[in-house]
Amino acid sequence: ENNTQKDSEKEKNDREKPQSTTKRKAVVPGPAEHPLQYNYTFWYSRRTPGRPTSSQSYEQNIKQIGTFASVEQFWRFYSHMVRPGDLTGHSDFHLFKEGIKPMWEDDANKNGGKWIIRLRKGLASRCWENLILAMLGEQFMVGEEICGAVVSVRFQEDIISIWNKTASDQATTARIRDTLRRVLNLPPNTIMEYKTHTDSIKYVWWQGEGLLLVACMLEQFNADSKN
Repeated sequence: ENNTQKDSEKEKNDREKPQSTTKRKAVVPGPAEHPLQYNYTFWYSRRTPGRPTSSQSYEQNIKQIGTFASVEQFWRFYSHMVRPGDLTGHSDFHLFKEGIKPMWEDDANKNGGKWIIRLRKGLASRCWENLILAMLGEQFMVGEEICGAVVSVRFQEDIISIWNKTASDQATTARIRDTLRRVLNLPPNTIMEYKTHTDSIKYVWWQGEGLLLVACMLEQFNADSKN
């Protein structure tokens, strides 16, 4: 009976082993390193312009670069990364708190929104560095509201944005806007737009529906022409 019990315990341990070995190791500051208030993850994405993006294809296209927990770990990643100004095509860097995906549908993002600033070419690298250093240094002073930041490289312009959890909290979004102006040293006439993620989702849905409608109309037009 004891042997049978030992065998069943061994089987149980063997079943549990693969799960424990595949568990991701927590990222922690190294000895004598300066810890950040939150762990953050860098992501990268690139897509073909003009092609509608579903949330599924977007999620497949976004690549995780790595997670860091200290100032020193951040610089180890950042010093080896291409600067936004040197990226080509439709490319994006994302820096989000660990556990938050840079997607509208993520639980931390779904009720939130983002401040958007459109930049002329040549400013993205400096603005991106100033933005993420301010975010890591907790300069926005809005508690846990900040989710992450994105720099989007496009052909005619570049776009930076900072995402927060609660779009309806006007005091928080105003404080984020004012801090952005300060840390990026933006001219007073700079246009800043706040967009909720629900509006962004509706816009993408509308684009997709619009393309479908155009396709149906063309099909109908071709059918009528043949008749």
